[in-house]
Amino acid sequence: MENEENQPLSKEQDSGEEWDTDLETEDPQNKGQSLSRAELYLQACQRTGTVPVSSFVSHLGEAHLNLNYYGLGPLGAKALAIALQGDNDTTDLELEHNQLQAKGARYLMKMLQTNSSICSLNLSYNQLHFEGAHIISKRLLDNYYVQSIKLSGNYFDDSAAKCFADALSGDYVLKHLDLSHNKICDKGGEHLGHMIGTNVGIEVLNLSWNFISVCGGVALGDGLKVNSTLKELDVSFNNFGPTEAGSLGQALKQNCTLVLLDLSSNNINDQAVTLLCHGLATNNTLSILKLTCNPMTDSGALTLLTTVKNNTDSALEMIDISSVFVYENFVELLEQVHQIRPALTVRYSILDSVVKNISALDNFKKFLKERDETIMDFFQALDKEETMEVSTLAFIKAVKNKRRKKKTAGIHIKGLKGEDE
Repeated sequence: MENEENQPLSKEQDSGEEWDTDLETEDPQNKGQSLSRAELYLQACQRTGTVPVSSFVSHLGEAHLNLNYYGLGPLGAKALAIALQGDNDTTDLELEHNQLQAKGARYLMKMLQTNSSICSLNLSYNQLHFEGAHIISKRLLDNYYVQSIKLSGNYFDDSAAKCFADALSGDYVLKHLDLSHNKICDKGGEHLGHMIGTNVGIEVLNLSWNFISVCGGVALGDGLKVNSTLKELDVSFNNFGPTEAGSLGQALKQNCTLVLLDLSSNNINDQAVTLLCHGLATNNTLSILKLTCNPMTDSGALTLLTTVKNNTDSALEMIDISSVFVYENFVELLEQVHQIRPALTVRYSILDSVVKNISALDNFKKFLKERDETIMDFFQALDKEETMEVSTLAFIKAVKNKRRKKKTAGIHIKGLKGEDE
């Protein structure tokens, strides 16, 4: 049977519905006349009964064409596709929030069969559903030009994820794939995980705001183990917990290309952090790790920072745990880490009381330094009975006495100096 994508442009079959996808607009009587791109578009709008988008006409010839939020609809997409068939100028086409639906996507995919300049396409929030995923994925099978495609918020489910996974398994052209804000669950995560294991092109994969958990998360980790091109993986706002974190931790032991991992807003607790650290202990390529808005505590933060400190080959430059409230021991450890890696940025939260305690501790250390006395000497002098305990009241009284003696000594010395004079 003849492949559907290779059928004549006049008509195509899809799910039993006959759609007119003819992108020809030239009047047979004017075949000898060459229409400008603007004239071609205006003529197409007239024939499809759609209102022309003035922004498209005024920005013809520019590389970046932003038509977001214009409400084009399927027929508006057809008029646009007609005008862009042979275009050589536009490289970045933005069509977010245009109610294109699957029918509009079909017109655009037809256009991409002849257009070789568009390398970045944004079709987010266009009510594409599975049918749209099926149409787009078939075009990706023969894609030689599009390197970035954004498909956020299109109600894609596990079946849609399989369409993309099948189309991109051996692909080497597409570099950036955004499937965020969809309805992809475990099965879809499994399909995409298998795709990562065989794909040799994708560098940025955004799967945030989906419903991927155990099986899907493990499959993504397994795929990451053998992947050699992926640089950024965003799985924030899913349902990753200890099992999924463990799989990613094992992947980080072997993967040598990933530089950004976003696990924000999942179920990463202290146990999950420990499992993730099994990979961070030896990984030497990851530079950005985002873990904010997870149920981890100061204990998990300490485990994470200790792992980074002990891995002398770690490439981490930024750690985001800004939702975690840490205590004095974390801040002290971070100071030690900064002595080794001054460029490391760690975002965290801290209570005012902890800040005051840290400030007081710094002042106490400065106080002892001025007296040329160690902390051990100070407390041993207070703990005469060697109980290894010193009450708070005794500590405060001792500090006040030492300060009072210092001031008294200073006045006495001034007096002597005056008498000498």
